[in-house]
Amino acid sequence: MEDIRAILQITMRRFGMLNKNCCSVEDFDISQVQSHILYELARSKGPSMQQVAETIGMDITTFSRQIQTLVKLELVEKRQSAEDKRMYHLYLTEKGKHLEDGINQQMLHYLGNVFLNLSEKESTDVVESLKILNAAMSKSNMCCKPYY
Repeated sequence: MEDIRAILQITMRRFGMLNKNCCSVEDFDISQVQSHILYELARSKGPSMQQVAETIGMDITTFSRQIQTLVKLELVEKRQSAEDKRMYHLYLTEKGKHLEDGINQQMLHYLGNVFLNLSEKESTDVVESLKILNAAMSKSNMCCKPYY
């Protein structure tokens, strides 16, 4: 069997997962974690802080610090729930939507460039293999289980 860990390590490095900042759009340098938060907020309608923290597999204390930073950067708006004053919902600001769209465009361009080096069958195989890997990871009791 091939060294799967080595393959995954190289993949993570090539995706820039070890870089302090993963994305730069205009004057913003965004960390990998912040990029994940913006991605989730762009695909949800006012999720609670707890929901997003669970989705990305982060403890609420660390997540809360990240949200404070994103609020200070005016990328995220935090609103108290009308039904439960202990709960807060998160929304992208217009600036946050613009930034997330820029990150999304960068990633689509990057992935499009990567997939140009594959045949149509290889592209399909890679996507299907990633789906299978993600499904297996979600069933493992040894790794994070984001709610996808």
